[in-house]
Amino acid sequence: MHPMKSALRLAAPAIVLLAAFSSARADTVLVLVRHGEKVDESRDAELSDGGRSRARALAAILKDAGIGAVYSTDYIRTRETARPMAELISKPIEVYDGDKLEAFAKDLRARGVRALVVGHSDTTPELVQLLGGEPGSPIAPDEYDRMYILTLSADGKTSTTLLRFPTGVSK
Repeated sequence: MHPMKSALRLAAPAIVLLAAFSSARADTVLVLVRHGEKVDESRDAELSDGGRSRARALAAILKDAGIGAVYSTDYIRTRETARPMAELISKPIEVYDGDKLEAFAKDLRARGVRALVVGHSDTTPELVQLLGGEPGSPIAPDEYDRMYILTLSADGKTSTTLLRFPTGVSK
């Protein structure tokens, strides 16, 4: 791919993120994603090389977004997806229970921190909905690039921005 096209491909999500984040300084902003690509279909699979690349790209895209917390379910693939962002902001990955999403949604609202939340193809859209967002169509088994940006306003309203983020990132 031509270097300019590659740069534009990476810049587009960042530009949309910047607009979403700058207009929501007093609101709670959450970025929710599914884990990156995994090596196999085992219950607790690691990320593949492509999944690790996607996790690094996610951190690069969010590096200036003011993320203050990183949440993940307790699976290798979700923690590996969250790790580059957590390392970038020098924060621990906080584990949440994917079977207790209603309580987690209430906790996220109460904390009011700008955060990255890494989940799964079923839990991520469900959490988006519990937070008042629009989950859209179900996440396909081979879909790893969906990024939800939820802006939770003090009046209880939630706006949803849906983006796609690439796997590769140039330094």
